[in-house]
Amino acid sequence: MSIDLRQALAELPLVAILRGLAPEHALAVGQVLVDAGFRIIEVPLNSPRPFESIRILAKAFGAGALVGAGTVLRAADIAHVEEAGGNLIVMPHGDTAVIGEAKRRAMICVPGVATPTEGFAALAAGADALKMFPAEAMPPAVVKAWRAVLPQDTALLPVGGITPERMADYLAAGASGFGLGSALFSPAALPSAVGERARLFVDALRRSRAGA
Repeated sequence: MSIDLRQALAELPLVAILRGLAPEHALAVGQVLVDAGFRIIEVPLNSPRPFESIRILAKAFGAGALVGAGTVLRAADIAHVEEAGGNLIVMPHGDTAVIGEAKRRAMICVPGVATPTEGFAALAAGADALKMFPAEAMPPAVVKAWRAVLPQDTALLPVGGITPERMADYLAAGASGFGLGSALFSPAALPSAVGERARLFVDALRRSRAGA
């Protein structure tokens, strides 16, 4: 059994979004991320053969990390993620039917929301955390405002345009962690380059937490 979301966020509150990952590179990319400390990995379903990549990652790292799918648009896809060994469903939207199916299968679900109304509805449907998307349209002031009204233990994860330099202000405003996309991974990048980017994010996070 893999670690739960709270434990994963406590160890390192960064989600690796591997959009465009090919199964042939899944093991090498997953290894450098896990070595850097990442404990949450998602393969968006608009990647090539995503369920194959999820299967590879879950088999290799699922005991110590959350592995699953991103860009999950349909409830019907959740069964395929589960069959591949994934236990994480990340969405760009807040469709309560998708959230409900993920929870029916006892999977962790992180829907995308852009307003407090969507956030409260997603939580009522069983969401385990909220993906604030796109973060480019939601600066730290928005995180601070949401934090004032949402349940205190709600995990808020800004996603979209996050770079190492942008994390400190979001953390100060109350962000729980981040989803990292193209600034961390691109299909053309060598695993060694992905590992270096991962370490830059981890170092920046630690500096922010230390108040540096």
